Amino acid sequence: MTSTSASARTHGVRVVIADTRKVYETRDGGELLAVDRVDLTIDPGEFVSIVGPSGCGKSTLLSLVAGLSPPTSGRITIDGEEVKRPHSKVGVVFQTDLLLYWRNIIDNILLPIEIKRWPRRKHIERANELLAQVGLSGFGHKFPSELSGGMRQRAAICRALVQEPGLLLMDEPFGALDALTREQMIADLQTMWLAVNNTVLFITHSIEEAVFLADRVLVMSPRPGHIDLDRRIELERPRKWRSRAEPKFIAYMTEIREIFEAQGVLSKQ
Repeated sequence: MTSTSASARTHGVRVVIADTRKVYETRDGGELLAVDRVDLTIDPGEFVSIVGPSGCGKSTLLSLVAGLSPPTSGRITIDGEEVKRPHSKVGVVFQTDLLLYWRNIIDNILLPIEIKRWPRRKHIERANELLAQVGLSGFGHKFPSELSGGMRQRAAICRALVQEPGLLLMDEPFGALDALTREQMIADLQTMWLAVNNTVLFITHSIEEAVFLADRVLVMSPRPGHIDLDRRIELERPRKWRSRAEPKFIAYMTEIREIFEAQGVLSKQ
């Protein structure tokens, strides 16, 4: 990945989505085609963002990669292994933090370690390191009700990363946060990802967020979802918020917006 520091270690996996479709059965016995013939290869250590209108199949595609739902046709592999169930190399972060209110933060973070029956003691240090990286040192013994929304979402990211996943799936993880907290979380995510350099598939409605974070931005069509644009983002890292004023950044955002205008999702201005 041209934008990543040469000193960073690559822990990412390769994801291949081959001719994949997803059809849901409706309550009246009909069929709803959500995702239509998606072909995509994500290289190890790549950060890929997907943007698209509501209902276009972004989250459906992510759930297929996560092994939470089977494709109707096609094939998805992680490092050559077909995805038929939740994969041990995958961590997921949703829009809501989904922390268990009766467990303190450190116990929430260590939940996937317990589920996989890995040695808890060996991962406590890593959990505390992650908390420090997101500015939550000293909060490990607090409960979710004692933290703000942004702090809880930071803990949710730590929970996904403590298992050192080769693939991190993120479904609009900052959508429920206020603007200032969201900007800080985006910056924090970039810093953490540059340190780990795993593969990331990131779902968002924000064109700006997608361009800022990603090595590649995919634009999905309205349902049935397929990929209308696959654009590589050639911006140096680490990226700063002032980068948004750079001509190249603006050009990427303009190109993506024009796709949405052509789709009829956004009006021309």
